Amino acid sequence: MQKEEVVRILNEIAVLLELAGENPFKSRAYEVAARNLERITEDIETLIEKDELSNISGIGEAIGKKIKQLVTTGRLEYYDQLKKSIPPGHLEMLKIPGLGPKKIRTLYQELGIKTVGELEYACRENRLVNLKGFGKKTQENVLKGIERIKQYQARRLYSEAYADAVHISTLLSDRLALPVTIAGSLRRGAETVKDIDLLVASYHPRDIADTFVHLDPVETVTSRGDTKVSVILKSGINSDLRIITPEEFPYALHHFTGSREHNTAMRSRAKDLGFKMNEYGLYRGEENIPCRSEEEIFHHLGLQYIPPELRENMGEIEVAEKGNLPILIEEQDLKGILHIHTTFSDGSLSLEEVAKIARQKGYTYIGISDHSQSAYYAGGLKKDDIIKQMLLIDELNKNLAPFRIFKGIEADILPDGSLDYEEEILSLFDFVIAAVHSHFQMKESEMTERICRALRNPYTTILAHPTGRLLLSREPYEVNMQMIITEAAKQGKVIELNANPYRLDISWPHLLVAKKMGVKIAINPDIHDMSGFGHLSLGIKIARKGWMEKRDCLNCLDTNEISRYFAKLRSSN
Repeated sequence: MQKEEVVRILNEIAVLLELAGENPFKSRAYEVAARNLERITEDIETLIEKDELSNISGIGEAIGKKIKQLVTTGRLEYYDQLKKSIPPGHLEMLKIPGLGPKKIRTLYQELGIKTVGELEYACRENRLVNLKGFGKKTQENVLKGIERIKQYQARRLYSEAYADAVHISTLLSDRLALPVTIAGSLRRGAETVKDIDLLVASYHPRDIADTFVHLDPVETVTSRGDTKVSVILKSGINSDLRIITPEEFPYALHHFTGSREHNTAMRSRAKDLGFKMNEYGLYRGEENIPCRSEEEIFHHLGLQYIPPELRENMGEIEVAEKGNLPILIEEQDLKGILHIHTTFSDGSLSLEEVAKIARQKGYTYIGISDHSQSAYYAGGLKKDDIIKQMLLIDELNKNLAPFRIFKGIEADILPDGSLDYEEEILSLFDFVIAAVHSHFQMKESEMTERICRALRNPYTTILAHPTGRLLLSREPYEVNMQMIITEAAKQGKVIELNANPYRLDISWPHLLVAKKMGVKIAINPDIHDMSGFGHLSLGIKIARKGWMEKRDCLNCLDTNEISRYFAKLRSSN
């Protein structure tokens, strides 16, 4: 091992020791040893052979032995064990301005934060505002630092990539006075995406390309041809623009929407019917079959139009052949919003503000579900807080009728599967959202039984974010979702599709399972601030990807229907 690598490891050990909360003098010793080792001009292997490492200031017997082990074996067990003891995301957090080891350790001890993604999620939920040593300004600066880090990520959340796609496509469309269409995985509603695909129909590709590469969001042009231009945006995400003729547009839109598996199956079907299909056209022999839209392409292949969200080769072609595709849910089908946090726990909007915004947006009801008492880090509600909130809801319901505010709670599922309030308290709510917020490392069998027991609790109405995942930052905990969905069906309980862009949990493949088993889904925005209202559009996109119809969704029920639904569940207790 070269000297430079030894110096790097010594410096990292110093940082790891700080993150671990060790004596600061111990960390400082490794910093000094690294700095002095870096200054020497002698060959490090020669120093070791002559047993002269101790001649270097700051390198005593203990650190000297570790340097010798590194150079002679290429490994250091002490370093390996120290790295294992520290969540790997903590080293990445050090790249965020204003976050040193002490603050990162506080975040871990108080909020259990292990990754940059978890940190971002905590900031979005205002968890740092009241944390000792942090505050609102620090939280804002942390978010800015995270944005800089994310510029270099390989994949992006759907919401982030879509915002970039809308921005650049709108700019381009305005400059060209032509429609610009978003295709690719964004059009299909993938939960995370690698890049942005855009299509423009024009007979003047050079003019289109010239305009595109000079747009303000473009940072770097990576390639440019006659029909395709690839760039990197200032946000760090790649974007491809394809320029085709108006006649080619329907075929190109279908092809570049994908998925690859869907396209392969479609080409196979076309071949069986005597056609050839690609991004340029649909051919019978040498004849190009004219199609003015994707709908006409599907029609020529004997298929019902398949919405983009379903194009994953998950049986959609076979169902479309029979004309039995579902009538997918639309955003206007939602009558109300559940899973809302207010200033009673960790939300930034008051109960009155949330109700006012929801009414303005045309919803006829909301369901308040602040955090329960175990979530102390999020201002979880004690009994007195609950009574105070319920009295306020009663008053608002009198003043806002026929608009309705339902009384709910997001109750923690404790490790043994019980909820963190006694039945006397749980019986006061119109609905109860049960959620796992701790002890993520349980074995699959234990976690599955924990959640199933919560579903068997007579007061549980909805299971929140059932796998606990945070996209691109925290893997789902080990849980058997087939068993969870089966138990929900048996108990007549609802499973949440948490529409927060960091969660999108339940996943769309599991939505297919839930639909087959007749389990209702609640599309919940998990609102903590004004931006949460925007999560519903994304929730609808994922619900459509899971073949959800209006009848499959709890909050597509009107006020009276959902009131009766809640009452029926309570009466069975």
